This record gives sequence, structure tokens and C-alpha cells, in this order.
Amino acid sequence: MSFDYAPPKYAQVVAEIRRRIEAGKYPPGSLLPSEHQLVADFRVSRPTIVKALSSLRQDGWIDTQQGKGSFVRGRPALAGAERTRPAESALEVFETALSGELVQAGVKLAPAYVRTLLGLEPGAQAFLRQRVLSDEGTPVELASLWLPLELAAGTDLASPELLGESIRHHLQGRKKIRLDHAVERISARKPTGEEAGLLQVAADIPVLNVIVTAYDATARPVLVTDLVLPGDRHEIHDAYPFA
Repeated sequence: MSFDYAPPKYAQVVAEIRRRIEAGKYPPGSLLPSEHQLVADFRVSRPTIVKALSSLRQDGWIDTQQGKGSFVRGRPALAGAERTRPAESALEVFETALSGELVQAGVKLAPAYVRTLLGLEPGAQAFLRQRVLSDEGTPVELASLWLPLELAAGTDLASPELLGESIRHHLQGRKKIRLDHAVERISARKPTGEEAGLLQVAADIPVLNVIVTAYDATARPVLVTDLVLPGDRHEIHDAYPFA
């Protein structure tokens, strides 16, 4: 068995852009090359660049201004440690910026764990928007978004078209919902038959299951993001200071 590990493409792009920032090629305050230029420079897909920029933004390396682009902030305090937050990316990145397909969008019987996390009654229904995300034609993520029916009403989440904005901004604009904090649970398991088919993995290949419950400022659970990530295509990092 080989234990060689090659970081995902987006992580390689992140590492190189950080190196360029620290080397002064992209100095603080400067405008990063456009997504189109970075795609050509790194010879990767646009979704890979979008995910890399999202990671850099989350970690404090860059700041993105709508209509202007991404500006370099400089080296953040925790720059030496990598962090990945797949569920945050699923809520923050425009749907149209990520390649993949919409699997389903509509009212479904909520599974027990979703009912528990959202505080729904036994046998309650909830709204599900599910997508398979891919990178250069390879499925890399199954993203399922669950909301109470009253919060999905009046939104475009049932549309078969991908949104030209992030899920978080769409809910904020349509329902005046402001997400305040989230609780994340990560586990490893084998995929269900449906998950294995959608992700094109063998039934015995472990997957990472990231379940995040997002709350508003009143501590009301607003939505549940359920991500299934093939274990051989992902690596999750986190970093934190000691008090």
C-alpha cells in the first residue's frame, strides 16, 4: 500500500499564492490577478481557483470586493497553519461558480438527524437542495442543504437553475436571515448506495461526513449543511490559537 499523498489541486494553488504573497510578488494592498488569469497561470479549472480563493479569504490572506476583485491583505497571524472549512465554502461561494449538477430541490421527509438538529416534529418534512460538485469531471462532493419549510418558502432554492449568488446571501436577501454561528460535526463512514453512485466511488471507500448546523443570533437553528466527501479526494485542516 502506498502512503504517498498529493494535496488537492486547490490546496496546491493556495500554497503557491501564499508563497507569492510572502515573496512580495503580490504585495499587501495589491490586486490579485483575475480568476481567468489564475486559471491560465495554474492550468486548472475555474472551480479549483474559486475554491482556492475562498480558502485564502477565510484564512485572512485576501479580501474580495464585489465588482473589483481580490486584494492582498498580507500574512495573517495563523498563516503557518492550514484551515479548510468545506461547509462554509458551500454556503459562501456562488453556486454558478462551482461545476457540478443539481440532483434535487424540493420538499422531502426529513431524516431523524435533520429533524433533531432543526428542532422539527417527528415525521416532519423539510426542504432539501442537493448538489454534486465536481472538479475537472470528477465528483468531489455531495452537498445537501436542509431548511425548515417556512424558511425555504419565498426563495429560489426550488429552482432547477444554479444561483448566481451564495446560499447565505440569497437567504439574507430573501428572508432577512443572518447567520450568526455554526456547530460542526465530522465523522468517517462508508457511503450509502446512493452516495456511492453519485460520487462514483466504491461502496467500501470511506467518506468524510461533515454536518454543520447554522444558527441565527437568537440561537434558532436555521439550516443544516450535510457534506459527503470521498476520503481519498479530501483532507481537512484546522488551526487555532491557545488561550
